[in-house]
Amino acid sequence: MKKYIICLFIVVSASQYGCKKFLDITPIDKLTGNNFYKTREDMEANITDMYGELFDKYTRTAFAGATGEFRSGEVIPAAEGGAGRSASGLIGGHTRQTPNPQGSTDKQNVPLTTVNDRYLLAAISTGPPPPAWSGYNFSDLTKWDEYYRVIQSANLMISKIDDGIAALTAEESKRYKAEAKFIRCFCYFQMVRLFGDVVYYTDAFQKDPLPRENMVTVINNCIADLKDFRNDLPLTFTDPSLRGVRANRGAAIGLLMNMNMWNAGFDIANRTSYYQETAALGKEIMDSKAFRLLPLGEWAKVVKGRSEESLFELFRTLNYNQDLNDPFAQANAYSPFGDAFIHFPYKQPEYTHRYSYSVFSTEYMRKLYPDESDLRLTIWFVAPFDQNASTFQLRKFALNTFADANNPNLDLNPDNTYLIMRYSDAILLRAEALANLNPEDPIAIECLNIVRGRAVAPPYPTGSKDTNLKDAIFLERSKELMGEGSRYFDLVRTKRVLSKEWTDNPLTSDKFNRGGWTWPIHPNALFNNPKMSLNNYWIGSGL
Repeated sequence: MKKYIICLFIVVSASQYGCKKFLDITPIDKLTGNNFYKTREDMEANITDMYGELFDKYTRTAFAGATGEFRSGEVIPAAEGGAGRSASGLIGGHTRQTPNPQGSTDKQNVPLTTVNDRYLLAAISTGPPPPAWSGYNFSDLTKWDEYYRVIQSANLMISKIDDGIAALTAEESKRYKAEAKFIRCFCYFQMVRLFGDVVYYTDAFQKDPLPRENMVTVINNCIADLKDFRNDLPLTFTDPSLRGVRANRGAAIGLLMNMNMWNAGFDIANRTSYYQETAALGKEIMDSKAFRLLPLGEWAKVVKGRSEESLFELFRTLNYNQDLNDPFAQANAYSPFGDAFIHFPYKQPEYTHRYSYSVFSTEYMRKLYPDESDLRLTIWFVAPFDQNASTFQLRKFALNTFADANNPNLDLNPDNTYLIMRYSDAILLRAEALANLNPEDPIAIECLNIVRGRAVAPPYPTGSKDTNLKDAIFLERSKELMGEGSRYFDLVRTKRVLSKEWTDNPLTSDKFNRGGWTWPIHPNALFNNPKMSLNNYWIGSGL
């Protein structure tokens, strides 16, 4: 994993540190604040370490899958050679497929995991996990320690900047402080969407134990924390190596939009103000002209990373200074979303990757793509409506090259970055906010059609009584952001997770209200904190 972090450091650091020096950086949890924060290089090193911790956390498991289509139930095992389905049980509303010729593996069993409450509970049990937990390491999603380590580092940096760092100019101090605030707010937002209420603090040296705080309050604190500081970040970077991988104003605006829309789904009394704020932020980022949607024929550039479409990403490359015989090089083999949906020639090596393990259900694909003229259907998929293991492929994240593809000892995925927020996300959030303020808002329709237009998909049919703008925007997000970790979160915040119409893994109102949409919190969170509590839904026998 350090290999990936080294590569991340190379592209995000504006300092002249080399790889060796990066490995010598004092770990976040050992910083005292007295032996650091003296020079600009110190600031760069610590910021880089925070991004590295986030990268490490994200890639320990298939985060985008677990928080997207895996849990919402649209992913099912691929059929064997067109053999069809067997009667071996229901998964996410579908009969389970016959195992493909590579046998039943962790990847094949993905649908057994995040759609199954008892399997989620098994992630934090002391006994052996179900088969599908071992490779994908979904249990890591129940642990929030790493997020709090990054938060503590951000708190310390902000405190030191407030105390004054002689080596920094006033502009540099403001920029580093805003970047630290972005990282801190991003961590809280990730945890809120996973766990609901979380412990919130911003003190540099927090010692006293704290209880979990209402998630709406936490997000409002983050919005207030970041809103006035976003203008201290550069709008974008002139250096293309920093684009998307370091927080800029576009990343801050994108995060603010996502946080406002999350609270709009839970703070009903104030939802209008959240929609208005999201719409204003969306106008700001679109009016800036700092970002653009690349032609879909250039999609490989987007997933390669650092494109003009990226607001924020966790950059990943397999082709820079990497010893592929190092076991750490394969530690996150399952973390790319596309891993279970591709085979040779997109997956290497050939002799062990001749079939896809998982597919999307035909019903779901037909719902997303009622019109087959959409370019995303042909550029992102091979045999999109086919559940045959040897023909279906999701190549949205598989259009770039490999490193040492002939090495028979490796499990290699294509070279792509981890997309967190893109320009299309912001455009569609603006459309959604406007549609909630006015169900026929013309600017909302215009925004929706910008994203559709890039894919040469039919424009939204205005004036038709058979259409619903909010539903159309939701489906567009499901299609455009497939595999980017937003699907289940969108279902939760819009409450569509309560309806079988929108998900193959719906929740009842009772389960939703008791926190069935959250992830379990690992019991380690109780250590040394008598004020801490776990999510009630996941304890006892009330599933």
